[in-house]
Amino acid sequence: MSVFTAAADQSVCAPLPVLGRDVTVPLVTGGEVTYAALDYAASAPALQRVWDDVAAYAPYYGSVHRGAGYLSQLSTDLFENARKAVAEFLDCRDGDQLVFTRSTTDSLNLLARAIPADCQVFVFETEHHASLLPWQDAQVTYLNAPRTPRQAVETLERALADRDPHGPALVCVTGASNVTGELWPVRELAAAAHAHGARIVLDAAQLAPHHPVSVRDLDVDWVAFSGHKLYAPFGSGVLAGRADWLQAAEPYLAGGGASRKVTRREDGGVDVEWHETAARHEAGSPNVIGAYAIASACKALTEAGWDGLVARERHLIEKVRTGLADVPEVRVLSLFGDDAPRVGVISFVVEGWNSSHFAAALSAEYGIGVRDGLFCAHPLVRTLLGSDPQTQGECGAPEAAPGEKSLNAIRVSFGAGTPDEHVDRFVRAVRELVTDGARWKYRTEDGRCVPAV
Repeated sequence: MSVFTAAADQSVCAPLPVLGRDVTVPLVTGGEVTYAALDYAASAPALQRVWDDVAAYAPYYGSVHRGAGYLSQLSTDLFENARKAVAEFLDCRDGDQLVFTRSTTDSLNLLARAIPADCQVFVFETEHHASLLPWQDAQVTYLNAPRTPRQAVETLERALADRDPHGPALVCVTGASNVTGELWPVRELAAAAHAHGARIVLDAAQLAPHHPVSVRDLDVDWVAFSGHKLYAPFGSGVLAGRADWLQAAEPYLAGGGASRKVTRREDGGVDVEWHETAARHEAGSPNVIGAYAIASACKALTEAGWDGLVARERHLIEKVRTGLADVPEVRVLSLFGDDAPRVGVISFVVEGWNSSHFAAALSAEYGIGVRDGLFCAHPLVRTLLGSDPQTQGECGAPEAAPGEKSLNAIRVSFGAGTPDEHVDRFVRAVRELVTDGARWKYRTEDGRCVPAV
């Protein structure tokens, strides 16, 4: 089975239990409603299974790698077993290293610190800022947004063919767009990179929660993702892949845990021998609970069965896309077209509406949580909206003046814990807002649209 496909005959599974599924929120029009969390692309709710695992372990928490006591030894075993579980989830190769970090952003900044000094970096303008911006100290080539997967591969091939073939090179690419949800041709991009002597890192922040990710099958050199998008509740992330650049680089943080041996010299200075294992870049007391939460989420998703999870998400995607297509005023943003495979992330604009106003009305009048703005992917959203990529602006831009184009969009996103009712309510709310307008007055406050009191 392909990494990005599910078996055609797989039945749709039930939504997985997540925290907050029964939370109610007030409506400005009166009464309360169960909150429809449709902002998974920002932070997915924690799986109940993960929360229960963390709660069961919490009384036994102890500092890892340093203590002789029972709880410290228990926590050390749990931490290292979590590393093995996540590596298995990612289908890492023999010899790969897996470093626990704070987030995808932290992981890619770590790798940016580890690349050779003369490394050339190639990154599409379509990337999230977490993978677009960490390479500022390197020789970076920013590639224009492609309009087909084939064009993405051809664009990369041309850029790599023009580079200095004697130095190291790195390609950074997303697995699934955090704006359009579209899947990128990762395997083909990896083949193109390797054919030209370059390495490739996969930003899997939006891919790993929705599809199985195999480092081995995709043939990427590194993969990065965040726990808080993978149904884990704490600030933790992962960077996994080839060990050589990580072992050769200075530690990301200098301190305890990263050092094997520290001695004083006769001249009064200090000599340090650093670890060559993942500990080299995990200085300080690590986030044991965060690592355990990620491992628990990986196990929970695997045991739930990817075929059923993917089939259910496709069912929800079809509901949303069909519902939005029935509203002529809605334009869904896309790079690769309507038929492109995608995860449960869909961005759109509504004719006659500022996106911040529309998102505020969804929340205040229907209890639906979505996101509006530029989604920390400013160049991509500006390209999709047809605005000047050099135009300055911020996420959550104030409401546009009459006749002025709004420089933000609305994003709805969902996943393994989303019930049909949330998606049905969202589609109904979009239709009602476009047809009947908002039932409440709104005002701009600190650049955001909020209900007027």
